[in-house]
Amino acid sequence: MTAFAGAPTQAEPAPRRQSKIALVLLLPGILYLVLFFIVPLVSLVITSLEAPAPDGSGTFQYAFNWQNYVDSVGTYSTQIFRSFLYALLATVFALLFSYPLAYFIGVKVRKWPLLQSFMLILVIAPFFISFLLRTLAWKTILADEGPIVTSLKALSLLGPQTHITGTPVAVVFGLTYNFIPFMCLPLYTTLERLDIRYLEASSDLYGTPASTFWRVTIPLSLPGIVSGTLLTFIPAAGDYVNASQEFLGGASSSMIGNVIQSNFLVQLNYPAAAALSIVLMLVILIIVGSYVRRAGTDDLL
Repeated sequence: MTAFAGAPTQAEPAPRRQSKIALVLLLPGILYLVLFFIVPLVSLVITSLEAPAPDGSGTFQYAFNWQNYVDSVGTYSTQIFRSFLYALLATVFALLFSYPLAYFIGVKVRKWPLLQSFMLILVIAPFFISFLLRTLAWKTILADEGPIVTSLKALSLLGPQTHITGTPVAVVFGLTYNFIPFMCLPLYTTLERLDIRYLEASSDLYGTPASTFWRVTIPLSLPGIVSGTLLTFIPAAGDYVNASQEFLGGASSSMIGNVIQSNFLVQLNYPAAAALSIVLMLVILIIVGSYVRRAGTDDLL
Protein backbone atom coordinates (compact mmCIF):
# COMPACT_ATOMS: atom_id res chain seq x y z
CA MET A 1 0.00 0.00 0.00
CA THR A 2 2.89 2.36 0.76
CA ALA A 3 4.41 1.85 -2.68
CA PHE A 4 1.09 2.57 -4.44
CA ALA A 5 0.49 5.66 -2.29
CA GLY A 6 3.86 7.12 -3.21
CA ALA A 7 3.47 6.55 -6.98
CA PRO A 8 1.34 9.66 -7.72
CA THR A 9 3.87 11.81 -5.82
CA GLN A 10 6.68 10.65 -8.11
CA ALA A 11 4.55 11.39 -11.24
CA GLU A 12 3.67 14.96 -10.20
CA PRO A 13 6.68 16.71 -11.83
CA ALA A 14 5.59 15.54 -15.32
CA PRO A 15 2.74 18.11 -15.70
CA ARG A 16 5.09 20.81 -14.49
CA ARG A 17 7.63 19.86 -17.16
CA GLN A 18 4.87 19.92 -19.77
CA SER A 19 3.76 23.39 -18.69
CA LYS A 20 7.34 24.64 -18.90
CA ILE A 21 7.68 23.18 -22.40
CA ALA A 22 4.40 24.82 -23.44
CA LEU A 23 5.62 28.15 -22.04
CA VAL A 24 8.88 27.85 -23.99
CA LEU A 25 6.95 27.10 -27.19
CA LEU A 26 4.65 30.08 -26.60
CA LEU A 27 7.50 32.45 -25.76
CA PRO A 28 8.38 33.40 -29.38
CA GLY A 29 4.76 34.25 -30.12
CA ILE A 30 4.43 36.25 -26.91
CA LEU A 31 7.61 38.19 -27.65
CA TYR A 32 6.40 38.87 -31.18
CA LEU A 33 3.10 40.28 -29.89
CA VAL A 34 4.86 42.39 -27.28
CA LEU A 35 7.42 43.83 -29.70
CA PHE A 36 5.19 44.41 -32.70
CA PHE A 37 1.78 45.08 -31.11
CA ILE A 38 1.96 46.08 -27.46
CA VAL A 39 5.01 48.34 -27.74
CA PRO A 40 3.77 50.20 -30.87
CA LEU A 41 0.32 50.56 -29.31
CA VAL A 42 1.76 52.06 -26.12
CA SER A 43 3.96 54.35 -28.20
CA LEU A 44 0.94 55.43 -30.22
CA VAL A 45 -1.04 56.26 -27.07
CA ILE A 46 1.86 58.27 -25.65
CA THR A 47 2.26 60.16 -28.94
CA SER A 48 -1.45 60.97 -29.02
CA LEU A 49 -1.09 62.84 -25.72
CA GLU A 50 1.87 64.98 -26.73
CA ALA A 51 1.79 68.77 -27.14
CA PRO A 52 3.96 71.15 -29.18
CA ALA A 53 7.23 72.08 -27.49
CA PRO A 54 7.12 75.61 -25.98
CA ASP A 55 10.32 76.63 -27.77
CA GLY A 56 8.51 76.66 -31.12
CA SER A 57 10.93 74.20 -32.72
CA GLY A 58 8.10 72.17 -34.24
CA THR A 59 8.78 69.17 -32.02
CA PHE A 60 6.41 67.60 -29.51
CA GLN A 61 6.74 66.62 -25.88
CA TYR A 62 4.63 64.48 -23.59
CA ALA A 63 2.05 66.63 -21.82
CA PHE A 64 -0.98 64.37 -21.21
CA ASN A 65 -2.91 66.55 -23.64
CA TRP A 66 -6.39 65.00 -24.03
CA GLN A 67 -7.40 67.97 -26.16
CA ASN A 68 -5.75 66.25 -29.13
CA TYR A 69 -8.63 63.80 -29.25
CA VAL A 70 -11.28 66.50 -29.05
CA ASP A 71 -9.63 68.62 -31.73
CA SER A 72 -8.98 65.70 -34.06
CA VAL A 73 -12.49 64.29 -33.87
CA GLY A 74 -14.05 67.74 -34.23
CA THR A 75 -11.88 68.64 -37.22
CA TYR A 76 -12.17 65.35 -39.10
CA SER A 77 -15.63 64.13 -38.07
CA THR A 78 -16.75 64.20 -41.72
CA GLN A 79 -13.92 61.90 -42.79
CA ILE A 80 -14.59 59.57 -39.85
CA PHE A 81 -18.27 59.25 -40.72
CA ARG A 82 -17.45 58.86 -44.42
CA SER A 83 -14.97 56.08 -43.71
CA PHE A 84 -17.47 53.94 -41.85
CA LEU A 85 -20.19 54.69 -44.41
CA TYR A 86 -17.95 53.62 -47.30
CA ALA A 87 -16.82 50.55 -45.36
CA LEU A 88 -20.44 49.60 -44.63
CA LEU A 89 -21.48 50.02 -48.26
CA ALA A 90 -18.49 48.03 -49.49
CA THR A 91 -19.25 45.26 -46.98
CA VAL A 92 -22.88 45.04 -48.08
CA PHE A 93 -21.99 44.98 -51.77
CA ALA A 94 -19.23 42.43 -51.20
CA LEU A 95 -21.70 40.20 -49.35
CA LEU A 96 -24.28 40.49 -52.13
CA PHE A 97 -21.70 39.56 -54.76
CA SER A 98 -19.84 36.93 -52.75
CA TYR A 99 -22.68 34.89 -51.26
CA PRO A 100 -24.09 33.57 -54.58
CA LEU A 101 -20.55 32.88 -55.77
CA ALA A 102 -19.57 31.07 -52.57
CA TYR A 103 -22.84 29.11 -52.59
CA PHE A 104 -22.30 28.02 -56.19
CA ILE A 105 -18.71 26.93 -55.51
CA GLY A 106 -19.35 25.33 -52.14
CA VAL A 107 -22.71 23.64 -52.82
CA LYS A 108 -23.66 23.43 -56.46
CA VAL A 109 -20.23 22.44 -57.79
CA ARG A 110 -19.48 20.06 -54.92
CA LYS A 111 -20.00 17.07 -57.22
CA TRP A 112 -17.10 18.16 -59.45
CA PRO A 113 -14.05 18.66 -57.19
CA LEU A 114 -11.77 19.67 -60.08
CA LEU A 115 -14.13 22.44 -61.21
CA GLN A 116 -14.65 23.50 -57.61
CA SER A 117 -10.90 23.82 -57.07
CA PHE A 118 -10.49 25.75 -60.31
CA MET A 119 -13.21 28.25 -59.38
CA LEU A 120 -11.71 28.64 -55.92
CA ILE A 121 -8.34 29.45 -57.51
CA LEU A 122 -10.05 32.14 -59.59
CA VAL A 123 -11.42 33.70 -56.39
CA ILE A 124 -8.00 33.91 -54.75
CA ALA A 125 -6.17 34.81 -58.00
CA PRO A 126 -6.23 38.58 -57.21
CA PHE A 127 -4.00 37.86 -54.21
CA PHE A 128 -1.19 37.01 -56.63
CA ILE A 129 -1.15 40.65 -57.79
CA SER A 130 -0.23 43.61 -55.62
CA PHE A 131 -3.10 45.50 -53.98
CA LEU A 132 -1.69 48.75 -55.34
CA LEU A 133 -1.39 47.43 -58.90
CA ARG A 134 -4.97 46.17 -58.90
CA THR A 135 -6.27 49.54 -57.71
CA LEU A 136 -4.09 51.41 -60.17
CA ALA A 137 -5.40 49.21 -62.99
CA TRP A 138 -8.98 50.18 -62.10
CA LYS A 139 -7.96 53.84 -62.10
CA THR A 140 -6.86 53.40 -65.71
CA ILE A 141 -10.02 51.50 -66.63
CA LEU A 142 -12.32 54.07 -64.99
CA ALA A 143 -10.40 57.09 -66.27
CA ASP A 144 -12.08 59.61 -68.55
CA GLU A 145 -10.23 58.13 -71.53
CA GLY A 146 -10.94 54.55 -70.41
CA PRO A 147 -13.32 52.15 -72.13
CA ILE A 148 -16.08 52.34 -69.52
CA VAL A 149 -16.45 56.12 -69.39
CA THR A 150 -16.14 56.57 -73.15
CA SER A 151 -18.74 53.85 -73.77
CA LEU A 152 -21.19 55.32 -71.26
CA LYS A 153 -20.75 58.78 -72.73
CA ALA A 154 -21.28 57.40 -76.23
CA LEU A 155 -24.55 55.88 -75.04
CA SER A 156 -25.51 59.22 -73.41
CA LEU A 157 -25.60 57.53 -70.00
CA LEU A 158 -22.98 59.96 -68.69
CA GLY A 159 -22.73 63.69 -69.27
CA PRO A 160 -19.77 65.18 -71.16
CA GLN A 161 -18.23 66.54 -67.96
CA THR A 162 -19.06 63.57 -65.74
CA HIS A 163 -16.22 61.62 -64.14
CA ILE A 164 -16.07 58.31 -62.27
CA THR A 165 -12.63 58.50 -60.70
CA GLY A 166 -12.41 60.87 -57.79
CA THR A 167 -16.00 60.18 -56.75
CA PRO A 168 -17.48 58.17 -53.87
CA VAL A 169 -18.77 55.64 -56.43
CA ALA A 170 -15.23 54.83 -57.54
CA VAL A 171 -13.99 54.56 -53.94
CA VAL A 172 -16.78 52.21 -52.85
CA PHE A 173 -16.31 50.19 -56.03
CA GLY A 174 -12.58 49.87 -55.35
CA LEU A 175 -13.17 48.81 -51.75
CA THR A 176 -15.76 46.25 -52.82
CA TYR A 177 -13.58 44.79 -55.54
CA ASN A 178 -10.42 44.56 -53.44
CA PHE A 179 -12.11 42.95 -50.44
CA ILE A 180 -14.43 40.47 -52.20
CA PRO A 181 -11.97 37.57 -51.65
CA PHE A 182 -11.97 38.32 -47.92
CA MET A 183 -15.74 37.95 -47.95
CA CYS A 184 -15.97 35.00 -50.30
CA LEU A 185 -13.47 32.66 -48.66
CA PRO A 186 -15.11 32.48 -45.18
CA LEU A 187 -18.50 32.04 -46.86
CA TYR A 188 -17.13 29.23 -49.02
CA THR A 189 -15.57 27.53 -45.98
CA THR A 190 -18.95 27.50 -44.21
CA LEU A 191 -21.09 26.59 -47.21
CA GLU A 192 -18.72 23.84 -48.32
CA ARG A 193 -19.53 22.02 -45.06
CA LEU A 194 -23.28 22.61 -45.41
CA ASP A 195 -25.19 19.35 -45.07
CA ILE A 196 -27.39 19.06 -48.16
CA ARG A 197 -29.79 16.81 -46.25
CA TYR A 198 -31.10 19.85 -44.37
CA LEU A 199 -32.09 21.45 -47.66
CA GLU A 200 -33.71 18.22 -48.83
CA ALA A 201 -35.60 17.91 -45.56
CA SER A 202 -36.93 21.44 -45.96
CA SER A 203 -38.09 20.60 -49.48
CA ASP A 204 -39.79 17.42 -48.23
CA LEU A 205 -41.66 19.55 -45.69
CA TYR A 206 -43.05 21.67 -48.55
CA GLY A 207 -40.66 24.51 -47.98
CA THR A 208 -40.28 26.84 -50.93
CA PRO A 209 -36.76 27.62 -52.21
CA ALA A 210 -37.03 31.11 -50.71
CA SER A 211 -38.11 29.87 -47.27
CA THR A 212 -35.43 27.17 -47.34
CA PHE A 213 -32.81 29.78 -48.11
CA TRP A 214 -33.87 32.19 -45.35
CA ARG A 215 -34.71 29.63 -42.67
CA VAL A 216 -32.11 26.93 -43.31
CA THR A 217 -29.22 28.09 -45.48
CA ILE A 218 -28.70 31.56 -43.98
CA PRO A 219 -28.74 30.43 -40.31
CA LEU A 220 -26.33 27.58 -41.04
CA SER A 221 -23.97 29.90 -42.90
CA LEU A 222 -24.16 32.69 -40.31
CA PRO A 223 -20.62 32.08 -38.95
CA GLY A 224 -19.24 32.55 -42.46
CA ILE A 225 -21.29 35.71 -42.94
CA VAL A 226 -20.06 37.20 -39.66
CA SER A 227 -16.43 36.28 -40.37
CA GLY A 228 -16.60 37.61 -43.92
CA THR A 229 -18.20 40.90 -42.95
CA LEU A 230 -15.62 41.45 -40.21
CA LEU A 231 -12.71 40.65 -42.52
CA THR A 232 -14.15 43.13 -45.02
CA PHE A 233 -15.42 45.95 -42.81
CA ILE A 234 -12.39 46.29 -40.53
CA PRO A 235 -9.70 46.82 -43.21
CA ALA A 236 -12.09 48.79 -45.43
CA ALA A 237 -12.75 51.32 -42.64
CA GLY A 238 -9.04 52.07 -42.30
CA ASP A 239 -8.16 51.85 -46.00
CA TYR A 240 -6.32 54.82 -47.51
CA VAL A 241 -5.32 53.46 -50.94
CA ASN A 242 -8.65 53.41 -52.76
CA ALA A 243 -9.69 56.85 -51.47
CA SER A 244 -6.31 58.42 -52.25
CA GLN A 245 -6.25 61.06 -54.97
CA GLU A 246 -3.44 59.11 -56.63
CA PHE A 247 -5.83 56.19 -57.11
CA LEU A 248 -9.65 56.21 -57.16
CA GLY A 249 -10.51 58.99 -54.70
CA GLY A 250 -10.59 62.75 -54.65
CA ALA A 251 -10.64 65.66 -52.25
CA SER A 252 -14.34 65.16 -51.53
CA SER A 253 -14.06 61.41 -50.92
CA SER A 254 -11.06 61.15 -48.60
CA MET A 255 -11.31 58.71 -45.69
CA ILE A 256 -9.83 58.74 -42.22
CA GLY A 257 -6.88 56.66 -43.42
CA ASN A 258 -5.93 59.43 -45.83
CA VAL A 259 -6.14 61.99 -43.01
CA ILE A 260 -3.91 59.88 -40.76
CA GLN A 261 -1.40 59.39 -43.56
CA SER A 262 -1.36 63.13 -44.30
CA ASN A 263 -0.89 64.08 -40.64
CA PHE A 264 1.90 61.55 -40.17
CA LEU A 265 3.86 62.01 -43.40
CA VAL A 266 2.95 65.46 -44.79
CA GLN A 267 1.88 67.78 -41.98
CA LEU A 268 4.08 65.99 -39.40
CA ASN A 269 1.32 66.44 -36.83
CA TYR A 270 2.07 63.22 -34.98
CA PRO A 271 -0.26 63.72 -31.97
CA ALA A 272 -3.28 64.34 -34.20
CA ALA A 273 -2.47 61.33 -36.37
CA ALA A 274 -1.96 59.11 -33.33
CA ALA A 275 -5.18 60.34 -31.71
CA LEU A 276 -7.15 59.63 -34.89
CA SER A 277 -5.61 56.15 -35.06
CA ILE A 278 -6.67 55.40 -31.48
CA VAL A 279 -10.17 56.73 -32.14
CA LEU A 280 -10.43 54.58 -35.27
CA MET A 281 -9.41 51.45 -33.36
CA LEU A 282 -11.81 52.14 -30.49
CA VAL A 283 -14.78 52.78 -32.77
CA ILE A 284 -14.04 49.61 -34.75
CA LEU A 285 -13.79 47.59 -31.52
CA ILE A 286 -17.15 48.94 -30.32
CA ILE A 287 -18.85 48.27 -33.66
CA VAL A 288 -17.35 44.79 -34.02
CA GLY A 289 -18.16 43.80 -30.44
CA SER A 290 -21.77 44.96 -30.75
CA TYR A 291 -22.17 43.30 -34.13
CA VAL A 292 -20.79 39.94 -33.03
CA ARG A 293 -22.94 39.85 -29.90
CA ARG A 294 -25.98 40.93 -31.90
CA ALA A 295 -25.32 38.13 -34.40
CA GLY A 296 -25.12 35.60 -31.57
CA THR A 297 -21.61 34.43 -32.39
CA ASP A 298 -19.74 35.52 -29.26
CA ASP A 299 -17.20 32.73 -29.77
CA LEU A 300 -15.64 34.80 -32.57
CA LEU A 301 -14.46 37.45 -30.10
